[in-house]
Amino acid sequence: MTEACQTILKCIGEDPGREGLLKTPEQWAKVLLFMTHGYSQTGADVTNGVVFNEEDHKEMVVVKDIDIHSLCEHHMVPFTGRVHVGYIPNGKILGLSKLARIAEVYARRLQVQERLTRQIADAVVEAVDPLGVTV
Repeated sequence: MTEACQTILKCIGEDPGREGLLKTPEQWAKVLLFMTHGYSQTGADVTNGVVFNEEDHKEMVVVKDIDIHSLCEHHMVPFTGRVHVGYIPNGKILGLSKLARIAEVYARRLQVQERLTRQIADAVVEAVDPLGVTV
């Protein structure tokens, strides 16, 4: 990745050997790996099988204003936003923090908003098989 960054710097007319850019390729590689660490995880990884049986809870469970940070797959530039995740339990519930962690996994990939929302919803369905889910 560092060689690719050096090539990009050259392509835009910069000198990768310039003092201010000497560490840029390594820093860029670390940041890109962080911004895309969702590829190394799944929704199941973050829920870790921690699902609770709760037969009596039938009201919608909602977590609002989950901050997300992603990279646009068309331009590879950052975008940020907020998602709201809700589901109607069908005998099983997740801890509320797990909904935010699911959102993080799928946001930390090259993304488009439509796929991101579908992946979050699918992960909730996989985890608790709700009566319905909305993102």
